[in-house]
Amino acid sequence: MQLLGIGSRISHPEHGKGVVINVSRNHYWISFMDSGVETIDLDEGFEVIEAVYDEVDSVSFTEVESSLIEILRKWSDATSLVPLADKWRGGTLLLQPKDTTLSAKEIPLQTFFHKIVMVRDRLRVMEQKINAHKGLDDQDKVELQQYITRIYGSLTTFNVMFKNSSDNFVGEKTR
Repeated sequence: MQLLGIGSRISHPEHGKGVVINVSRNHYWISFMDSGVETIDLDEGFEVIEAVYDEVDSVSFTEVESSLIEILRKWSDATSLVPLADKWRGGTLLLQPKDTTLSAKEIPLQTFFHKIVMVRDRLRVMEQKINAHKGLDDQDKVELQQYITRIYGSLTTFNVMFKNSSDNFVGEKTR
């Protein structure tokens, strides 16, 4: 089986039409018109609309995107696009009070997830500002970093919502 190259156009039964933006040994990264960037297996069922072969970028779209996200994180509190795990798409979070006379609150999981990602990204910005702060000595920086690490640890419960484990919260590691 010859791999499709970057720029190949496909039609996927679930995601619709898209363009190959990156290729790895096991996956295609496809930018779909309707659902954004998705990762699919090489052998997943889809129709090839227009094949491009042997097209390789020395720098992939994904690498450029990652670099841009890092620059934005460094200089602002902008949040990156972090995908929600597929099993949670379209789901809702129901907050049901114990008192049955009170009404429940239903929140779309995508909205809740976006808030979690914003907290994570703002913690990362705070970390960078602490590290770069000229008025703090090294001991103060270490102490503040430890608090942030504990906050990450408290948020690991939400890791189940992330599509990619590389986006997960990581707390203190046991030695």
